[in-house]
Amino acid sequence: MEHTLEATEDPAWVIVTNGYDPLREQGFESRFAISNGFLGVRGGRAATRGARWVVPAHTYVAGLFDKADGDHATPALVPAADWMKLRILLPSGPLVHHPGDVASHRIVLDLKKGALLSQCSHLTEPDANVHLRTMRFVSLSERAVGMQLIELIVEDGETLITLEASFEGMNLGLTAVRVEQDLGVWRTQHSGKGLAIATGASLQVDGREINMIALGQLKSSWHWKCHPGQVVHFERTVAIARSDAEGIDPAPAAVKKLAVARQIGWRGVVAAHEAAWAGRWRLSDVEVQGDAAAQEALRFAVYHLNSAANPGDERVSIGARALTGADYHGHVFWDTEIFLLPFYILTWPEAARALLMYRFHTLDGARAKASRMGWRGALYAWESAVTGAEVAPIQAIGPDRLVIPILCGLQEQHISADVAYAVWQYWQATGDEGFLRDAGAEILLETGRFWSSRAKLEEDGYRHIRGVIGPDEYHENIDDNAYTNVMARWNIRRALDVAALLRERWPDRWTSLSSRLSVDEDELRKWRQVAETIMTNLDPKTGLYQEFAGYFELENIDLKNYSGRSVPMDVVLGRWRTQKSQVIKQADVIALLALLPNEFVGETGAANFRFYEPRCGHGSSLSPAMHGLVAARLGQAEKALQYFKQAAAIDLSDAHVGTDGGVHIAALGGNWMLVVLGIAGLSLREDGVAINPQMPESWRSLSFGICWRGRSLKVRIDQDKQSVRIAIESGAAMKVVIRGEPYDIGTEAMEISLGARTVAA
Repeated sequence: MEHTLEATEDPAWVIVTNGYDPLREQGFESRFAISNGFLGVRGGRAATRGARWVVPAHTYVAGLFDKADGDHATPALVPAADWMKLRILLPSGPLVHHPGDVASHRIVLDLKKGALLSQCSHLTEPDANVHLRTMRFVSLSERAVGMQLIELIVEDGETLITLEASFEGMNLGLTAVRVEQDLGVWRTQHSGKGLAIATGASLQVDGREINMIALGQLKSSWHWKCHPGQVVHFERTVAIARSDAEGIDPAPAAVKKLAVARQIGWRGVVAAHEAAWAGRWRLSDVEVQGDAAAQEALRFAVYHLNSAANPGDERVSIGARALTGADYHGHVFWDTEIFLLPFYILTWPEAARALLMYRFHTLDGARAKASRMGWRGALYAWESAVTGAEVAPIQAIGPDRLVIPILCGLQEQHISADVAYAVWQYWQATGDEGFLRDAGAEILLETGRFWSSRAKLEEDGYRHIRGVIGPDEYHENIDDNAYTNVMARWNIRRALDVAALLRERWPDRWTSLSSRLSVDEDELRKWRQVAETIMTNLDPKTGLYQEFAGYFELENIDLKNYSGRSVPMDVVLGRWRTQKSQVIKQADVIALLALLPNEFVGETGAANFRFYEPRCGHGSSLSPAMHGLVAARLGQAEKALQYFKQAAAIDLSDAHVGTDGGVHIAALGGNWMLVVLGIAGLSLREDGVAINPQMPESWRSLSFGICWRGRSLKVRIDQDKQSVRIAIESGAAMKVVIRGEPYDIGTEAMEISLGARTVAA
């Protein structure tokens, strides 16, 4: 166990904190969380948290939603029991009374291994002086399994020691069905879901196994006499299973998974887990030379992105804080399709497919929402949990302690176009015919149908979409939001494209699907008319998109006058004045520029960026990365790097305390997008990919991997050589366009000169 508990030596692969800071402890628990897309465990202390600890370290299980009593109760992820509680008892009392009593404490998140390690020295009591090392992980190889490893070295003293291992927080929203020595089974109160945790543990002293004393209800202890130089190894394994319907007992699945893990042994479980992580890093690592802070931020982002997804479960998606915390109740937003799917599509297509299948399985919920609001097709929930029903809250308490209505669930309708966008991007990148034919096409058709019914023809000859909220959530109940309308038009056109594609390639499938959905030629003809006449708010003279009708007439507030603020602009100005101003919460027209750059002809993209960038208050964690992506594409690499740093600081800076409720997974995905789609300039084409690098001066090189239609590629952009190296590691030859010039890349790696660098004014 000695070598297993050692962290990766390369500092570029670890995130470290030392000591104990009660002010930031909750944020550290989020930052140091471990997850595998099914299980998520916050980075709370186990062996050194002491007897005064109030809140146990939460374990989250994907899909384990329930809601409290009440008409307006919101479904939320329910925490499972903390399975890592550990106490070391001496005759004089607990070894640790309070985490602040530990003289030396170091916690390491090993990004490469996907594990959390800790060590503390000089745990001194009158009876003994010990050194402790721990490791925990949830297996990326077998997602039901979690493991805790502990090494205790006695440095001084001879006395009796008791190690007590138990579970804590077993009733935090769950009702116990039965709790035995090695098995616990619980049910949710309302949703009909079940949870089982099976556990097994062992302890060795100097290589000799000590008999366990069973204390009942998931609690055990071991007793022995210590002496200087003694080495104690403790291992605990859990297997967790979720059931999704009444009458299905999850216990047999948990017991079976645990038996397999115990048969393999802790070394085998560790080896399989680390091998799985090595495979993920091989496909998704991003390497930067010349900027150690950027390298740390990118590895941290990719670690959490790889931790958040589970390609084996199509019935769950990734919430706003993934499985690292309770903020937003585990609900799924547009974040997943716009800020996370690009990473999975280009590095982990299997995970991307599962996330999109979640939207397919919740399509009926989207249809029901559209119908309830008087429209056709599918309107996806702004906040989604299990069924696809809308679970957004209807009111909240504002900064002034007044109750305010929350309209996002009714008005933030661009979510349907966002889902369609992700479906099309996946199809373009993977060519997954089975997915498009059996699931993706139906999503595109039903969302296209929604927009065609939503946009209403008026006397001016244009179709308008009134009463919405765009990505800029400071302005509610607005008309013709540019992002919403242009994305809706794009969505309708892709629905028409997929109808033509099905008819051409799979006529039998088109016949059955169009018949089931009652889509006929008259309706398709109407869709074309709608797409041609949707109001976009584009001013042909200036090339500017007006964010929404009347936006240009609002008060223009110079945000430079508020540069020292520590709270969002709607708090500074107040809700009413913010709504009457041009202050933007987050990228809106700029988000449209990021997603659909071809909608901005010539220099109009730069013109819109110049206009809207100074008006954005970045009141959302999603905003900086989207701005940085666009800045990079426009050739403003140094500005892009500043936005990258701003986004990275959200979860990595100790000056921020907004991470208590979990990491901002979409901001992490956004920073990956900023680097790969922005700084590297990667874009998808019908016949391959294109790369148009815009590197910051301090970055000597940038390397990353991508997948495209069954191929695995490695890309390296070298600042000093002014070159791009492309290598196809698996798959057939393909076309890559570098700064507008096409190249056929075969089995041999190719290095292409970039020539003189172009920099935007």
